[in-house]
Amino acid sequence: MLSFTKAHAYGNDFLYVRSDAVADREPAQLAREMCDRHAGVGADGLIVFDPTPAAPSMRLFNADGSLAEVSGNGVRGLAAILLREDDDRGEVTIRTDAGAKRLVRTEGSGSRQTFRAAMGLPKDLVRESIAAAGETLQAVVMDFGNPQCVVLGPLPEQARFNRLGAALERHARFLHGTNVEFAAVEAQNRVRILIWERGVGPTLSSGTGSCASLVAAAAFGGADRQADVEAPGGRQRVEWLDDSVYLTGWAEIVCDGVWLRART
Repeated sequence: MLSFTKAHAYGNDFLYVRSDAVADREPAQLAREMCDRHAGVGADGLIVFDPTPAAPSMRLFNADGSLAEVSGNGVRGLAAILLREDDDRGEVTIRTDAGAKRLVRTEGSGSRQTFRAAMGLPKDLVRESIAAAGETLQAVVMDFGNPQCVVLGPLPEQARFNRLGAALERHARFLHGTNVEFAAVEAQNRVRILIWERGVGPTLSSGTGSCASLVAAAAFGGADRQADVEAPGGRQRVEWLDDSVYLTGWAEIVCDGVWLRART
């Protein structure tokens, strides 16, 4: 038996297990089993975490078992778990494979909490042409702790989204694959996105994807450096400041449970 917690942010959902509880398990295989929407609990990813108060940490495995560097929504869900019994503590810093992320609680307690998270700054920000799925696209590429590819312009219809998202995720341009966002600047202070997440496929929301989309929209699409980013699952606030990109939004703890399946 294995205890877990499920949390989500705007429909981007994760399962959380303590690292000491899975020390003798293969986390990639466990992620594939637990995240399965039909034969498992169902989630976009599995987060293995160490709750040590002085230095909590996490590792993220996508639903297909691949390792990801960080998730803005996933780290916020872990913050909600770590602070749900502590109404006096207003912030937490969580170590990830993409560096430490500092989150300040701005609202709520218990199952749903809102955080403003310092997510770092983009690196290697460029705009370039990429040929994929029979089209030549103008894409904004960056390292935002994880690889990001943002296509600015009108949002694609479903079939084109599926075709281009899959083609860009595993494009030869990206050695380790990439997260993909399609971003439309609807106003200087509002950007609407669709998300194709590496190792998952379409997701309702993405924290790092929202940050990357705002960076791309501000750098090349005429958006302000502080704007609302609207994904299918809801709206988050992104601020691209000199010291960091800040992401504000809520995370909600859904349930605590026990995984009963025997080791395979």
